[in-house]
Amino acid sequence: MTPEELGKLAAKEQKARSACKHRVNVCCAAGCASMNSDKIKDDLQSAIKEKGIADQVQVRSVGCMGLCAAGPLVSIESEGKSVMYKGVTDGDVSEVVESLEGKPIERLNLPTDMPFFARQEKIVLENCGVIDPERIEDYIAVGGYAALIKALTEMTPAGVVGEITRSGLRGRGGAGYPTGLKWGTVAKSPAREGRKYIVCNADEGDPGAFMDRSVLESDPHRVLEGMAIAAYAVGATHGFLYVRAEYPLAIKRLKRAISQAQKIGVLGANILSTTFSFNLEIRLGAGAFVCGEETALIASIEGNRGQPRPRPPYPAEFGLWGCPTLINNVETFANIAPIVDRGFRWFASIGTDKSKGTKVFALAGKIENTGLVEVPMGIKLRDIIEDIGGGIPDGGKFKAVQTGGPSGGCIPKQYMDMPIDYESVKEAGSIMGSGGMIVMDESSSMVDVAKYFMEFCKSESCGKCVPCRVGTAQMYDLLEKIHKGEGASDDLAMLESLCELVSQTSLCGLGQTAPNPVLSTLRYFRHEYLELLRDGQKELAAAGADKGKDGAV
Repeated sequence: MTPEELGKLAAKEQKARSACKHRVNVCCAAGCASMNSDKIKDDLQSAIKEKGIADQVQVRSVGCMGLCAAGPLVSIESEGKSVMYKGVTDGDVSEVVESLEGKPIERLNLPTDMPFFARQEKIVLENCGVIDPERIEDYIAVGGYAALIKALTEMTPAGVVGEITRSGLRGRGGAGYPTGLKWGTVAKSPAREGRKYIVCNADEGDPGAFMDRSVLESDPHRVLEGMAIAAYAVGATHGFLYVRAEYPLAIKRLKRAISQAQKIGVLGANILSTTFSFNLEIRLGAGAFVCGEETALIASIEGNRGQPRPRPPYPAEFGLWGCPTLINNVETFANIAPIVDRGFRWFASIGTDKSKGTKVFALAGKIENTGLVEVPMGIKLRDIIEDIGGGIPDGGKFKAVQTGGPSGGCIPKQYMDMPIDYESVKEAGSIMGSGGMIVMDESSSMVDVAKYFMEFCKSESCGKCVPCRVGTAQMYDLLEKIHKGEGASDDLAMLESLCELVSQTSLCGLGQTAPNPVLSTLRYFRHEYLELLRDGQKELAAAGADKGKDGAV
C-alpha cells in the first residue's frame, strides 16, 4: 500500500463514521470486560437490530475509558452530542437503546466535565476508549500511521532522532533517561552482521500498575507505529514486543494488530512502497519481575534464564545477540507518533523545564476514582489525589502514596503540593517509575507496606548476586520481627545498615532499589517502627513524640 492509498482508506473510514447517526462505544478493556461488558455489547447489538435501527447505529468495542471504578462504561455519540453511562448492566440495555432518540438516563449518567476527565491532557491515551483496537481502519481514520508516512517520506533517520531529542521526551519505564540520547547511541553504533534490534518492554511487573497493559489493549497500533518509526531512525529491521503472559487480552490484540499492519503494508518488507523494512515478533514473559530490567529481558528473549548482567556494555551498543538494541517501554513508544506528527515544539511546550510532556498513572488503593489517568508533568500531587482521584473514600484522610512500585517510596501528606516530575519525586525519596500510584489512608500501617514490598522483592530476586538474594531475605526477616513487636533498637539499626549495603552493592536495579520502600517509610514514619519496638518508647520520648509523628526523627 502506498501513502496515497492509505490516505484514501482513512477518508473512506471517516465518511462511513460520519454517515452513522449514533455511535455506541462499549469499553471492552480488561477492567470492564471482567464485569461482562462483552455481553452488554452483544445485547446492545441484538436490541438495536430488533428495534430496526441497525442501519443508523454503530456499536463498537473500544478500549479503556479510564474510570475503572465506574465500569462497565458505555459512551454514546449522537450528531455532535455525547453522553457516558456508568455501571451499565444487562438490565439497562433496553433503556440505553431507548435513550438514543430520547433523554439521557439520569441514574446512569457520568458527567464528562467532572475533574477526572476535565483535568487530564491526553497524548498516549487520546485514542483509548475512542477507537476499536481490533480494527486498523479505526486507527487510520484518526490519523494513524500518518507519522510513519511523514518520517519515511519527509525526514531522514537523523532528522527523526533529532526531533525526539529536541522534544525532551524521557523514557517512561522508570529511570527517565533521555529518549533521544538513547536513540542517538543506537543509531551511531555499528550494526553487527547488518543487525540492530528494537525491543518494547511491556513486562510491567509493579504491583498495582496497569498502564502499559491498558494501552496495548486499547491502542496497539500506536505502539507498533512508534516502534516502526524508531526502527527507521536507528537503522533496525527487526523488533520484539516482550509482553508478560498474564496479559492475554493485550497479547490477542497485539497479534491481530501486527497481522493487520502486515496485510496493508505498514509492517514487513518495503513498508508503504519504500525501501524500509521492519518485522515484529511477540515474546511472552513468564512473570518474573527481574525481566523488567533490560539486560535480564534480553537474556529471556534469547532463550536464557532471565538474569541481569553487569553494564557496561549497555544494550544500545551490545544487546540482543551482541547487536545494538534499542529498548523502550510501551508508554515511551506511544509518544513517538504524536511527536513526529505535531513537532517537537508542541510536545516540549507541555510539562516542566526538565520533565516534558504528560505521564500516565494507574490510580489504585484508597482512592475514590480508581483508574487510568494522563496528566501534564508538573501537576501537583494534591490535584491528582483530591481533584482527579476524588479523594479518599468514606471521608478518610490521605496518609501517603506509593509511587514507582517496589523500586519507589512512600510520599507523605506534607508533599501534597509538590509538582509531579522526575526531580521533585526523587527529592521526596521516591521515583516516578512506570506510573503506578497506590494511595493509602490513615488506617494503613507503613511498616506493613514496607514488609509487603520487601516480601515481593525477596521472592522476585533472581538470586544471581548475594546482596540482593541474601540481603532482601534478611531485611524481610527483620521487618517481620519488628512487625510482631519482637524487635529492638538494634534490629532497626541493622535494618538501616542492610538497606545501605543492598542498595550500594546489588548487581541490578531490582536489588539497588529494593530498600526504597523501607527507607522512605523510615524517613517519614519512623515513629510507627519505634512504637513496635520493645524499647522504642524510650527513643520516641527522647526524640519528642511530635517530631516523630511528622517524620522529622
